[in-house]
Amino acid sequence: MNTWPAHRACTAYVGLGANLGDARAAVLRALQALAGLPRTQLIAYSSLYRSAPVEATGPDFINAVAELRTGLDAHALLAQLQHIEREAGRQRPYRNAPRTLDLDLLLYGHERIATATLTVPHPRMMERAFVLRPLAEIAPQCVSAGQLAQVSAQRIARVESEG
Repeated sequence: MNTWPAHRACTAYVGLGANLGDARAAVLRALQALAGLPRTQLIAYSSLYRSAPVEATGPDFINAVAELRTGLDAHALLAQLQHIEREAGRQRPYRNAPRTLDLDLLLYGHERIATATLTVPHPRMMERAFVLRPLAEIAPQCVSAGQLAQVSAQRIARVESEG
């Protein structure tokens, strides 16, 4: 049973992606880790999607988006996301390097945040099919048809579930 006050909770959306090692397994483990965060509930998550790297090189990514209800403030949530990335072996040798796991805080309620460490809404989310397609699946109110049309040329496909 959660003991944090639900009335002080915020709905947040997190983008998940990986393209090194067993990317599918990494994204699924990250979803489990999100469900275990303090003062946080995993409300929903999208299907998995395979997408080509954008502004990056390396193998295709496996992506998803998760909806959280959290009592953590945005910076505390970001710190938790970065901890999950480190646990998954995330390294940052250079910008847009291939990665074992990438967790991006896309939206945090209706807040607009611009600090040295965090920008919300995520500054490039509306340019990326690998964010908009899964986000539209679980939160269609957050993505317009026009926004989806603008990224329609980017290669992305739903991953068929196994087993």
